[in-house]
Amino acid sequence: MKKALLILAQKDFRDEEYLQPKEILRRGGVAISTACSSLKPARGKLGAVVQPDIALADARAGDYDAVVFVGGNGARQYWDDPVAHALVREAAAQGKIIGAICIAPVILARAGVLKDKKATVWASEEGQIRKYGAIYTGADVQRDGIVITGAGPFASEEFGRELAGALK
Repeated sequence: MKKALLILAQKDFRDEEYLQPKEILRRGGVAISTACSSLKPARGKLGAVVQPDIALADARAGDYDAVVFVGGNGARQYWDDPVAHALVREAAAQGKIIGAICIAPVILARAGVLKDKKATVWASEEGQIRKYGAIYTGADVQRDGIVITGAGPFASEEFGRELAGALK
């Protein structure tokens, strides 16, 4: 069975960017674990409350087939987080699927894994990913090799389907 790690901000993650891909992956037979900066319940912008399974600091890329950052305003907490960046780089080095949606692709960019990769992001952060060498496409969902990015909540289902397809 394939395994995916979905990483949430402690507060103000986008509910649908977590819930919709999670459900699509689960229906596809993927086991889901949820990580956060702490084991306290994480709170979504729209009211979802999620109990993390693992603290981000304890997550290891080798335990998963995909590492995915959920967007929403709270995702900024990981933009410069060395633990998040190390996990992303570890996943990339191991050839794991790496995903991020909304503003979370900035995490991937700052970790160095979007350099020379086609990617998308919430439009306000286009400059952020370009600054770190990404090739911004403006697509709702963009896949380039092992990297899958989504532009925002409106792309949550398509993002989930792309992740599920990549894990088959």
